[in-house]
Amino acid sequence: MSFEVSNLQLSLPTKIREGRTQTVGECLRREYRMVCHVMRGDFSRDFFEGCRAILLDRDRNPKWMPPRLEEVHDEVVEKYFSKVDEKNIFPKVDDPEWEDLDLPPRRSHGRRLVPKL
Repeated sequence: MSFEVSNLQLSLPTKIREGRTQTVGECLRREYRMVCHVMRGDFSRDFFEGCRAILLDRDRNPKWMPPRLEEVHDEVVEKYFSKVDEKNIFPKVDDPEWEDLDLPPRRSHGRRLVPKL
């Protein structure tokens, strides 16, 4: 079975461990940033290539870039979690219609939940 190489690298255990120390809001914000970058094709067109191979041509033979997981560098992975704003150096992120996720404040219930993973 084929899988999207770039997106697989995004969910590796190091990112999961980072999320354990973050609040739910911070985790949702990271997830939002990553999904927005994937859907916009900012750093890779692999998502669209996977859709083409499975849904359009149905050849189930996607041409990933890069073709092997070992060729996906940490710098590329970090780009997916970067905030999109005017200070960002990546080429396609100067879109005035795209804002970072801003969650409304929540009342504190007096206790903090700690993950058990």
